[in-house]
Amino acid sequence: MTHGLQSSRTRLAPHTALDADDVRAAYRRWAGIYDVVFGGISALARNRGVALANRLPGSRVLEVGVGTGLALPHYLKAKRITGIDLSAEMLAQAEKRVAELGLPNIEALRVMDAEAMDFADASFDIAVAMFVASVVPHPRQLMAELQRVVRPGGNLLIVGHFAADRGPRWWVERAMAPASRALGWHPDFVAEALFSPEELVRCHAVPAPPFGIFNVVRLRV
Repeated sequence: MTHGLQSSRTRLAPHTALDADDVRAAYRRWAGIYDVVFGGISALARNRGVALANRLPGSRVLEVGVGTGLALPHYLKAKRITGIDLSAEMLAQAEKRVAELGLPNIEALRVMDAEAMDFADASFDIAVAMFVASVVPHPRQLMAELQRVVRPGGNLLIVGHFAADRGPRWWVERAMAPASRALGWHPDFVAEALFSPEELVRCHAVPAPPFGIFNVVRLRV
């Protein structure tokens, strides 16, 4: 992978997959405080992802892992947004945000499993996966679904965390890994869990502050 995100040089034992019930339970706990606890630290990466989506061609945008809707106010009005999330509690917060801000370009917010979406093939020009790759039980299935629902020539944007391959962050992420179920995501998530070797070569990734914890990754379909 080029431009900022590298495959892990240190081979890791496979992490224990979170199933859908783990994710629902974790984000049921997080829903009421997510914006306060996580919203600030993820804001720069989230906003960079939306800014890139706004610059890309096409108006039909799918946001996967829309959560409480923190990104929704930042899309251009010309972009027509559909958001999905596995957590009904998180999505309820997004619906409240859309109603309060009066966002006319948000066409739908739906509870849906990102690994088994019920959209037709090539339904969208752009799919933005926000902090969801390290959450889903089967990341490669997520990637297959994203590529299915985006038209040929469209774009996938992955905004999220990928584990360091060395240094102090490596140790912190490994120490946090046993808490994956409580956190609702994998601190030790590696790029190879999501991307095939061929996809890694084609990705364009840019690290985002703070400290490069998150990346904005673009892959053309």
